[in-house]
Amino acid sequence: MELIIILKAFILGVVEGFTEFLPVSSTGHLILTGDLLNFNDEKGKVFEIVIQMGAIMAVCFEYRTKIAQVIVGLPNQKSAQKFTLNLAIAFIPLAVLGLLFGDFITDVLFKPVPVALAFIIGAFVIIWAEKRNHTIRIHEVDDLSAIDALKLGLAQAFALIPGTSRSGATIIGGLLFGLSRKAATEFSFFLAIPTLTIASLYKLYKHRELLSLATDSVYFAVGLTAAFISALLAIKALLQYISRHDFIVFAWYRIAFGIVVLATAYSGVVDWTVD
Repeated sequence: MELIIILKAFILGVVEGFTEFLPVSSTGHLILTGDLLNFNDEKGKVFEIVIQMGAIMAVCFEYRTKIAQVIVGLPNQKSAQKFTLNLAIAFIPLAVLGLLFGDFITDVLFKPVPVALAFIIGAFVIIWAEKRNHTIRIHEVDDLSAIDALKLGLAQAFALIPGTSRSGATIIGGLLFGLSRKAATEFSFFLAIPTLTIASLYKLYKHRELLSLATDSVYFAVGLTAAFISALLAIKALLQYISRHDFIVFAWYRIAFGIVVLATAYSGVVDWTVD
């Protein structure tokens, strides 16, 4: 039995890692996978929070040089201070709206039709963003102004709608606001660090009574490691992909996945509600 649980932890870790930073909604994929693996009880939901930390660690590792430069330069370098301030500004909209409306959104929108619609509507937004004339005025994340950061933060806040995708909302928002694909994608990566870390710690605190490190440490470690490695591979692959391609392939994938949401929900295979 323990081996089966470890295998399930590994699969969920891989799913989390490969989908967290792609514009496809990791939450939707974890719900589907968790239900199919029968690993969607309260402890399973805490496990999903833990493995998210593995994905965050992957970003920190991939950009360890940049992060170290910012930390070292924070006391006296304006560029480091500007970068940190921009991340803080971009984090605020989702944090505030999440605290105010998070429970309401979960109760009302975490149902099959709204989730599927978010996938499909998000797909058409991606197609529209890619097909329109794209005037690039920001090529690197260090070129962002505070106003740019606020706009990206507002874009990220759309991720409160289940099925939208945090990375997708931020990246496509970046394209609409004049960022290059590289700048939009990398800022989405950097913004994930405070956003996902704080969200994960908050959820872990709320569900701390469900944690039992003596019995859970093995499969937590397996899931965390799987998420870290797969997220690292996904980050590298996405950066390489966008250097030569657009995001439209993800739009078609989202449409297909939206159909899967409806099919699995109305056939009774997956429960797309969240307690």
